[in-house]
Amino acid sequence: MQRWRGLEDIPQDWGRSVVTIGSYDGVHRGHQLIIRHAVDRARELGVPSVVVTFDPHPSEVVRPGSHPPLLAPHHRRAELMAELGVDAVLILPFTTEFSKLSPAEFVVKVLVDKLHAKAVVEGPNFRFGHRAAGNVEFLAEQGKIYDFEVEVVDLYVTGAAGGGEPFSSTLTRRLVAEGDVEGAGEILGRPHRVEGVVVRGAQRGRELGFPTANVETLPHTAIPADGVYAGWLHAAGEAMPAAISVGTNPQFDGTERTVEAYAIDRVGLDLYGLHVAVDFLAFVRGQAKFDTLEALLEQMADDVQKCRELVAAAE
Repeated sequence: MQRWRGLEDIPQDWGRSVVTIGSYDGVHRGHQLIIRHAVDRARELGVPSVVVTFDPHPSEVVRPGSHPPLLAPHHRRAELMAELGVDAVLILPFTTEFSKLSPAEFVVKVLVDKLHAKAVVEGPNFRFGHRAAGNVEFLAEQGKIYDFEVEVVDLYVTGAAGGGEPFSSTLTRRLVAEGDVEGAGEILGRPHRVEGVVVRGAQRGRELGFPTANVETLPHTAIPADGVYAGWLHAAGEAMPAAISVGTNPQFDGTERTVEAYAIDRVGLDLYGLHVAVDFLAFVRGQAKFDTLEALLEQMADDVQKCRELVAAAE
C-alpha cells in the first residue's frame, strides 16, 4: 500500500481512483463498512482505492486545545486500512490555510486535480470544507460537474456496547475513558491498543517480583481509566499475555499517570528503548491502595492469575 503525506506526494501519473475521506480514528466496524465498500467499488471499476485523512485532527486547528484522545495513531490506521485492501492512504496536513478551503475548492484541489476521482464513497453525515459547509448532497452535485459518482454507505452499526448506541469513534473514546475496554473492543472489532516506547520507571515492579514495561505513550493517546486490565504486550514481533496497570501508583504516592505491562510468566525480558504496543482485553479491577505490602503482593498475584485465565480464554 502506498502512503502519501501531502498532495505533492501523489505520483504525477496517478490515474482515476475511488476515494473515501474522513478522520477514521480507530477504523472501527462502521468505518470498515465504508472502506470495504470503497475497495470493492474500486476493484469493480478496475482502479485503485484511496483513503484521505488528516493530521492533526481538524478540531485541533479549528478549536485549538480540543484535540480528542486518539484511538489509533496514523501508522496504525494505515496498517488496518491495508488489511482491508486499500491501495493508498493520503494524509493531508490540516493547517489553518487548508481549513479555509471552501467545499468546492476542496473538491477541485484534492478530488479532481490530484486523485482524479471516479467515485467517492462516504457515510451519510460526511461534512467537509470551510466551516464543514459541504455535505454528500453537495458532493453529488460536484460529481455531476467533474464526472465522479458519489455513493453513500450507512455506517449505522449497533451492539451491546454503550447500551445499544450506534458505533462511533466518540462512543469508543468514552468507553475507553470509562475503562470499558470490552465494549470498546466490540466497536473496534479488536482490542483497544496503546503504543509507545518502553522507558525506565521507578522499577518497583521488578523489586516486587513483577517487572513491568513502562510505556511512554504517544501524544493524545486514548488511555483507559485507572485500574488493572488483562491483555497482551506486543514487542519484537511477539504477542505476550500481560497484566496491565494504568494509574498513578497510589501505593507509593505516585502522581504521574503511567501505563505498565507485566508479561506473564516471562523472565529476563529487556525491552528498554523498544516501541511496543499494549492491547486491552478486559477490565480486572480498579486502582487501589493497600494497608500493607503483603496485601499488595497477594492482590498482584491474584490479578496476574485472573489475567492469565482471561487471555487464555480469549486465545
